[in-house]
Amino acid sequence: MHKGNIAPSSPADRRLTTLARHLESSTMDSANQSIDVSPTSGFSGGQNSVFHHVVQAPEDPILGVTVAYNKDPSPVKLNLGVGAYRTEEGKPLVLNVVRKAEQMLVNDSSRVKEYLPIVGLADFNKLSAKLILGSDSPAIRENRVTTVQCLSGTGSLRVGGEFLARHYHQRTMYIPVPTWGNHPKVFGLAGLSVKTYRYYDPATRGLDFQGLEEDLGSAPSGSIVLLHACAHNPTGVDPTTQQWEQIRKLMRSKALLPFFDSAYQGFASGNLDSDAQSVRMFVADGGECLVAQSYAKNLGLYGERVGALSIVCRTADVAGRVESQLKLVIRPMYSNPPIHGASIVGTILKDSSMFQEWTNELKAMADRIISMRHQLLDALHARDTPGDWSHIIKQIGMFTFTGLNSEQVAFMRKEYHIYMTSDGRISMAGLSTKTVPHLADAMHAAVTKMG
Repeated sequence: MHKGNIAPSSPADRRLTTLARHLESSTMDSANQSIDVSPTSGFSGGQNSVFHHVVQAPEDPILGVTVAYNKDPSPVKLNLGVGAYRTEEGKPLVLNVVRKAEQMLVNDSSRVKEYLPIVGLADFNKLSAKLILGSDSPAIRENRVTTVQCLSGTGSLRVGGEFLARHYHQRTMYIPVPTWGNHPKVFGLAGLSVKTYRYYDPATRGLDFQGLEEDLGSAPSGSIVLLHACAHNPTGVDPTTQQWEQIRKLMRSKALLPFFDSAYQGFASGNLDSDAQSVRMFVADGGECLVAQSYAKNLGLYGERVGALSIVCRTADVAGRVESQLKLVIRPMYSNPPIHGASIVGTILKDSSMFQEWTNELKAMADRIISMRHQLLDALHARDTPGDWSHIIKQIGMFTFTGLNSEQVAFMRKEYHIYMTSDGRISMAGLSTKTVPHLADAMHAAVTKMG
């Protein structure tokens, strides 16, 4: 075959050259045609996207509140939907102790950005287990606890849920009604069958303890039960210590497996140990349980996504094997966790003076929320708002389940530019002395005008 500009030397060569050009042209036409009809190409000639069937998803019921709030131009608008702490001035708060820890990390020239192990930062895991279980926990002393760093509370729940779906003999999980809106999705997608148990009594705006006992008492033996460690979201209604003890006895008698969601340790009462009491009661009896921890609220590390999953086992040998299987859950999910947020937590937890500084700031946040509860109740009383509003100060933690219905919530949004979830849950951390009167006016109007 001749190449370049050299002319073919015979008719046969010329015919072969013409045939080669023809074949080359046909091949290019074919390739161009295949590009034209490929649905993923940029040359589709106006054809529909391969994703044209995808429908617009609804906004998340909680995060969607903030989306609507941001679009509202009103100067008096108030966002009480998202669970994030705000100062008296309505600003996000970065704790002083967190800034101090970050500065220490920045100034440490020996720090590198290498991958963490699959289970995360070792110091963080060890200190997280002690924080929730207690430094004197027998389970920790006996090495019966495996702790892995996860992506905040949500990631901890998801890793725990998938581990149970793979390795636990019972795939049925009971969650309270109501509960955090993400719980059923997280556990359902993890492979568990989600059922419910009664928890909140709308009539008393308190705990439906009888319903809870009946539902857990009739649950199949071995079922998994989700428990909010403290400051139940969304109701703010917690069992008493005596009720927790009854729940523990009932669950152990039925071999029900406790899975605690601890999102507010120290943030509810202002005391880290008090807010961990329910978990420690279940660990003290020698039984097994799972605990998901989040540092979003109590250290204000919302965007750092810092959390941990601890699984308390019967023996150290079992705990070791459980950890090996947790690695197999985590590795294909996100490979290993981020280092910065966990380093902040580890720095604070292992330094006694910084730990004390944190507990002081934590109590100040909790006290401000408690103060908002009392101010709101006083404001409603001052307006002679119909109804019993004492539940506002009986409930605990970031949220109050007001008892307002969806029509009243919609009215308050339209007329007063106050944003909350449709079930009437408000974030007390989003209130201030300045905005309490506006909220009380709106609640009074909603109750008197909307019934």
